[in-house]
Amino acid sequence: MIENIHKDIQTNLKNYNNELVNMKPQEMLKWGYEKFDNQFAITTSFGIQSSVLLNMISKLYLQKKIKIFWIDTGYLAQETYHYAEKLIEDLSLEVEVLQSELSPARMEAKYGKLWETNKESDLDKYHELRKIKPLENGLEKYNISCWASGVRSSQTKNRSKMKFLEVIRQRLSLRPLLNWTNKDIFYYMEENNLPAHPLFIKGYSSVGDWHSSSPDGIEKKGRDTRFRGIKQECGIHTTN
Repeated sequence: MIENIHKDIQTNLKNYNNELVNMKPQEMLKWGYEKFDNQFAITTSFGIQSSVLLNMISKLYLQKKIKIFWIDTGYLAQETYHYAEKLIEDLSLEVEVLQSELSPARMEAKYGKLWETNKESDLDKYHELRKIKPLENGLEKYNISCWASGVRSSQTKNRSKMKFLEVIRQRLSLRPLLNWTNKDIFYYMEENNLPAHPLFIKGYSSVGDWHSSSPDGIEKKGRDTRFRGIKQECGIHTTN
């Protein structure tokens, strides 16, 4: 049984997707804000393209502040932490940091360096501990009914099948940038004078943890450079 979402939304999910398909990303965010009020939130990784959604959210702050969840694994690249601080200051954001109950040192003592085994099952365990569980705890703590993210259909095979609004993790998941292209991202950042992630300059088109990210190469680009090429998704947008 699906909990924490309004029954009318659950019943009319298809109708709402038909409504959202004609909206711009900013309008979708406003829709989520107006529909769910303080039970609406967005997630960010402060990755290569995160500034776009954060900038859009910052422009809604005149009405009311929207919860922003930053899932910090404790293993992000140094450049990402510096980039996050800059965006938070530049956009005057208030961010709730979500972290695992296990410190990186304690996790490694119990399970080892799960990202080094080249086993998908160990990566799944790592992501469960450091990403999925912290997100679920945050959503539960604030009784979030709908959470938005910056995923785009061109990023992975799983995301190419996504809709603007779906039920995931017993809540609604909104994807305002789903149909945006790399060009859309680039022009928005340019028009709004948003700083590029430091690792983008070094050839990264996708970045997460320092140990599981690499710059684009001849054979691998985008999400294929993540997680040693073993998988494309961390599970946040796939686990129900």
